[in-house]
Amino acid sequence: MIGIIAAMKVEAEGLISEMKYKRTRVISGVEFTRGKLRGKDAVVCVCGVGKVRAAVCAEAMATNYKPDCIINTGVAGNLSKELGIGDIAIGKDAVQHDFDTTAFGDPRGGCFIDGKFETYFKCDRKLVKLVEKAAKAEGLRSVTGTVATGDCFVAGNDKKDEIRGYFPTAVCCEMEGGAIAVVSFINKIPFAIVRAISDSADGESPENFSGFLEQAAGNSIRVIMRVVEEL
Repeated sequence: MIGIIAAMKVEAEGLISEMKYKRTRVISGVEFTRGKLRGKDAVVCVCGVGKVRAAVCAEAMATNYKPDCIINTGVAGNLSKELGIGDIAIGKDAVQHDFDTTAFGDPRGGCFIDGKFETYFKCDRKLVKLVEKAAKAEGLRSVTGTVATGDCFVAGNDKKDEIRGYFPTAVCCEMEGGAIAVVSFINKIPFAIVRAISDSADGESPENFSGFLEQAAGNSIRVIMRVVEEL
């Protein structure tokens, strides 16, 4: 069973439209669509924007569908000089850039798991390799690095530089992947994060996001389809 989570409908509808033998179920306010995707058992859902919605959705998926892996797909703001609009950012790990308990001597990002502070939640190495291979097969440029997650749409160079200052390996910023990573980690489910760049996380981001959303989401879906075929 392959679990796929997107934040917005445009990031998932291309996958759902390809599914066969579909049936839906609403859990915790999230509609899950289960069926066959390229011949594989899969469940796809749209969690909504932000870490809380993403975490609720990922836990509902983990509990009710028990997927063998979870893939978070969608779009993101660019933090890498090697990427441009439409290119693919692949998570090697994920952090929560807005989690801040530095007043107590903790590093920025992460969260407490069983009393231990975890910052970088590592994506499954096998899945990462499959995503890298899929992006290359689709003729898309990709960079693998840290996905920086926070409950804010980054639309200014000051914030962008702040995130890169704390997390030098960050290649993109978005609002769900880090939460899905934590839930997957807790439930011992291998996970991956695949994000197509929709904007540059700067002052022009709102306009770029609106203009390139569908193109970027389409690229992410193309990569996910390839990955599903290989799993």
